[in-house]
Amino acid sequence: MPKVVSNTTPIISLLKLNRLDLLKRLYTQIYIPVAVYNEIEAGKAKEFYKDLSKIEWIKIIEIQNKQAVKYFLDLDSGEAEAIVLATELYADLIILDEKLGRFHAKHADLKVTGTIGILLKAKTDRLIYELKPLLNELTKKDVWISERLKKEILIKTGEI
Repeated sequence: MPKVVSNTTPIISLLKLNRLDLLKRLYTQIYIPVAVYNEIEAGKAKEFYKDLSKIEWIKIIEIQNKQAVKYFLDLDSGEAEAIVLATELYADLIILDEKLGRFHAKHADLKVTGTIGILLKAKTDRLIYELKPLLNELTKKDVWISERLKKEILIKTGEI
């Protein structure tokens, strides 16, 4: 079973789509640092909110090296702790959407994917059949995806 760590934004995006189950179906379980859990908890009033502590396949882990977060002053605490946790767990994959967080993760020799990568893998594994409606729904629910990227993805998947 691969060790997979997620940041906040991909979880929120999948919650907005009501497709958090894709993470379980693709990876069996995922790990999140406490900072990511706290960021999700800060959005309790949102209609898509779920208490991640009650989902058995999501493991909330406290990072061991609190000092390591200081190396990532240009990231928010969720991203920084996700990268630290991924290195501490020798994770096979980290799920991050933000460009700067991805940059830092790659420089820490972590394999990186994001929300769109998860959706692409879900389509490849036939867990979903179309990306276009999901990408459109994300856009409607205030998840920014450039039109150029959306078009590239839909061409790649044969949906255009």
